Amino acid sequence: MSNTSLRAPARPAGALLAGVLVLLLTVPLLGLAVSASPAELRAGAASPLFAPALWLSLRTTLMSLGVIVVTGTPLAWWLATSKGRSARVIEVLVDLPIVIPPAVVGVALLQTFGRQRLLGAGLSEFGIGIPFTERAVLLAQIVVSAPFYVQAAANAFRRVDLDVLIVARTLGASPDVAFFRVAVPIALPGLVVGMSLAWARALGEFGATLLFAGNLSGRTQTMPLAILTALESDVQLAVVFSLVLAAMGGLVLVGLRLAPSAWASFAGGRISRP
Repeated sequence: MSNTSLRAPARPAGALLAGVLVLLLTVPLLGLAVSASPAELRAGAASPLFAPALWLSLRTTLMSLGVIVVTGTPLAWWLATSKGRSARVIEVLVDLPIVIPPAVVGVALLQTFGRQRLLGAGLSEFGIGIPFTERAVLLAQIVVSAPFYVQAAANAFRRVDLDVLIVARTLGASPDVAFFRVAVPIALPGLVVGMSLAWARALGEFGATLLFAGNLSGRTQTMPLAILTALESDVQLAVVFSLVLAAMGGLVLVGLRLAPSAWASFAGGRISRP
């Protein structure tokens, strides 16, 4: 019996169920896209909430992404190449923020860095305050988005043939040179995907930031928090802000789709070059 005949009885019902899900995922975005005219978009961009919130979001998400890549890349490599129980335990701990509600993450950060708390008391003695500052925005973004990069990077590094690194070492490359010139280029498409996912998650972070950094306009108010503020007085302004975030997410998604094929074409051209 062919595979086509096996699938045939379930095809109408399956198509209907799949269509329902596709509609649930796309219709709200379509409704958002047609909810604002060009004039309303221009008016929203002129709002005093828009520029500070957008600049804070872009600045902090890029800073948090830099921290995540610098610290998460060696961690991902260790997780990918280690077989011991400790690596599996660390991997579970790293992934925990993905399944923990953001509000819980925010409370946990307050209990850790708040005044007279676990680490906050010691930091206060040096005049360092973290809650309800831009540092809190940065920390919240790192905690909630780092697992996405580490997970993607570890999976990408697992596809690297360790024999290739051994060959590089026999040719005189140091461990660091072999890692950066052999392992990283091979895993780069997966690393780019991880960076994009981490940046998108940090850009949309709401709950942990609200509880740990507050919603202070011009200081800790990111774009998602600006949407919350706009909803209290001007729903149309919130729609405009939402459209901007949706457009930025769409650009990230397009980049995710194009990056692997672009890198494959680039790498193929370099390999075939005489």
